Amino acid sequence: MNITARKSLAAVGIGAMSLLGVAACSDDSGSDTNETTMEETVEETIVEETTTAATGTAAPASGPVGPGCADYVAANPTGPSSVEELANQPVAEAAGNVPILTTLTQALSGQLNPDVNLVETLNGGEFTVFAPVDDAFAALPPETVQTLQTDSALLTDILTYHVVPGELTPADIAGTQTTVQGGTVEVAGEGDMWTVNDANVICGGIETENATVYLIDGVLQPQ
Repeated sequence: MNITARKSLAAVGIGAMSLLGVAACSDDSGSDTNETTMEETVEETIVEETTTAATGTAAPASGPVGPGCADYVAANPTGPSSVEELANQPVAEAAGNVPILTTLTQALSGQLNPDVNLVETLNGGEFTVFAPVDDAFAALPPETVQTLQTDSALLTDILTYHVVPGELTPADIAGTQTTVQGGTVEVAGEGDMWTVNDANVICGGIETENATVYLIDGVLQPQ
């Protein structure tokens, strides 16, 4: 082989090695870029999933709570007694439209005792009302009901003991609450199970135009 041929082969070899080197660098650069992109995508996915999970667990419950809410909604899906329509009514009017608050409505409006009428008072401010259902009043001794028909001070004490100033949602209701009457009630529970003193909440957190109502299964006695 002559010198010129050797030089040509050497040049070809060097060129081939150079091309291989460039290709290797290109592959390494592409690999690094792909790895970086993949890592960023994984990190973004983890952050998004973590944020979504945290938001989901922190979301507060909404709407009325209590074991009797589903039955009430099913029995009153539309009309003035429905949960949606009650939200547009002053509390005394709303009580009159709740089918299981007939006796309470009579007691508040002067029908039980003509000297006790709290309709304007209740409609004139923001309150939380613990509303005994008809079965709760029916469980009272007959002589107690007769006394309430003539003892205005006692009836007023009992009714105002069921009212707390300000609207308290289920998220805020737990603890010792001071009533309009001046005494206190103890509210305890979580989820759908709540008590007010010794009474159970049937369905609570029902919104009216100016009050939040809790249907309870007992008549509270001032303490």
